[in-house]
Amino acid sequence: MTEFGYFLSCEEFGPADLVEQARMAEDAGFRSLWISDHYHPWNDAQGHSPFVWSVIGALSQSCGLPVETAVTCPTTRIHPAVIAQAAATSQVMLDGRFRLGLGSGEALNEHVLGDAWPSADVRLAMLEEAVDVIRKLFTGEQITHRGPYYTVENARIYTLPETPPPLDVSAFGPRAAELAARIADGFVTTAPDADMVARFRAGGPPRPAFAATKVCWAESREEAVRTAHRLWPSEHLPGELNQILPTPRHFEQASELVTEETVGAAVACGPDPEEHARHLKEYVDAGFDRIHIGQIGPEQRGFFDFYRKDVLPLLDGTDGGDRP
Repeated sequence: MTEFGYFLSCEEFGPADLVEQARMAEDAGFRSLWISDHYHPWNDAQGHSPFVWSVIGALSQSCGLPVETAVTCPTTRIHPAVIAQAAATSQVMLDGRFRLGLGSGEALNEHVLGDAWPSADVRLAMLEEAVDVIRKLFTGEQITHRGPYYTVENARIYTLPETPPPLDVSAFGPRAAELAARIADGFVTTAPDADMVARFRAGGPPRPAFAATKVCWAESREEAVRTAHRLWPSEHLPGELNQILPTPRHFEQASELVTEETVGAAVACGPDPEEHARHLKEYVDAGFDRIHIGQIGPEQRGFFDFYRKDVLPLLDGTDGGDRP
C-alpha cells in the first residue's frame, strides 16, 4: 500500500515556516516528511536555504512524523564522516524515525568551497565510497579509511542510535539506479518511472522505493500555474542542467526558456481534486511505496485543508489508512 508524505522545501521557506508546515502536515493526515538539503535555492524568487540539520533538530521536537533528507550530498561540500555524525544524531533525536537520503548532488550547492565539479561517473564513485565510510562509522568502531576520494583517521561516533538510519540513494538514470540497487536500503527519485523502480528492485532483497512531486493548490488553476512557473521553472529544464549550473542566476537565465504552458502541462495545479489524484496515481502505478507531495508557494494552509478534505480521501484505497 502506498503512503503519502509531505515534502518540506528548504529553498522556499525559513526554519519556523518549515516547522509549522510539518505540524500542519501531521494534522492533515500525511505520514512522513521529506526535507531538501541545499546551500542555495534554485532561484532568488524562492529566497531561502536554511541549514537542514538545524531544522531536523527542531522537527524532532515539534511533530511525530518520520523525517528523511531528500537528498543530502555527502561528497564535496560536507565530508561523509561529518554527515554520518549528523545522521546518527538525527536518528537519536527522532527515536528511530530518520532516514538518510543521499545523492550525487548539484554544482549549485556543492561548488561553494571552490572544488572542481566532477563528471557524473566520478560523482557516482565518490557517492559509493561515501556510503561505505558512513556505514563503517555507524558501527561505532574507531575507523581509519584511506580511499580514492576520502581519508578518515581515528574517527568514532559516540552518540549512536540503537539502529542506524537506513541509507536511501537517489537516482535519475540507469547507472545511478544500478548503484542504488547495489549499495542502498531504499530508492529515491522524482519521476513516476516504473522502469527505474524495477531496475532498483531487480535481483535484490525487498527494499522500498520513495518518490516526491510538487503541486500547486490555489483558488484558480491560472493562479496556481503562474505561481508554479514563477517559483519552480527549473524543475522543467532538460538533461543535466540541474546538475551542472552553478548559481541561482544561471538557473534563472536557463529558466527563461520554460513557459507557463510547459509548467501547466506537467504540474497538478489548481482546486480540482481529481487532477491532483490523477497526478499522484501515476506514482502509485509506478510502484512507489511512499510519495511525498510539496505545495509550491505561500498557500500552505489552503493546500493542507484541500488535501485533507478532498484529495487524500480519493487515495485512501492506495494506502489503507483512515484519515483524521
